Amino acid sequence: MATGRKTPLALGVLVSGGGRSLENLARVIANKELDASIALVVCNDPAAAAIARAQRLGLKLALIESRAYNHTTDFSRAVFAALEQSGCELAVLAGFLRLLEIPTAWEGRVINIHPSLLPAFGGKGFYGMRVHEAVIASKAKVSGCTVHYVNNEYDAGAILLQRQVPVEPSDTAESLASRVFEAEKVALPDAIRIWPG
Repeated sequence: MATGRKTPLALGVLVSGGGRSLENLARVIANKELDASIALVVCNDPAAAAIARAQRLGLKLALIESRAYNHTTDFSRAVFAALEQSGCELAVLAGFLRLLEIPTAWEGRVINIHPSLLPAFGGKGFYGMRVHEAVIASKAKVSGCTVHYVNNEYDAGAILLQRQVPVEPSDTAESLASRVFEAEKVALPDAIRIWPG
C-alpha cells in the first residue's frame, strides 16, 4: 500500500459465495491491522450467503446479478460504475466467480485471491473445492494461495504474492481447503498492504 496516505484505502470487495474472506477483511480492518475501509460489497448472486454476512457487518451492498446481463462487457460496466460511485480505490475479488473486463482506468487496481499456487490449478473451471480436489489428485506436496492482479483472462494476471502450505498424505480436499483458507486469511490483507497504489 502506498505510504503517506491520509485516509484509509477504500476497498470494493466482490463476492459470489459464502463471504468468509469478506468477513476476515472486515475483522482485520476493525482490529486496526489494515489501514483500509470496505466502501462497497458487490455480489453477483442473489443466493450467496455473503449477502447476509455483509448486512450483518453493516456494509454497503450492491447486488448486481450477472445473469441479468447478456454480455460480460455490460456486466463489467455496471460493476465498475458501482465501485466508482462508492469511491473505491482498489477492487478485491474474494471468491468472485464471474469474469470481468477491466477498464483501462482500473488496470492494476483489481486483485483476486486464488486457492492454489498459480499458474498451477488455475484458469476457467478451477475454483473452490475443484482446485483442492485437483491438487490432491496430482499428488502435489505443496499447495497454497495466490493474490494476483486481474486481467481479462481467468487467473492470468501478474502475481502480487503467494503463501505455501504443505499437502499432507492424509489430506482430503476439505482438510486441504481448510489449511489453504487459513493462509488466505493472512495473504489477502498482506497483499493489500503491499499494493503499490
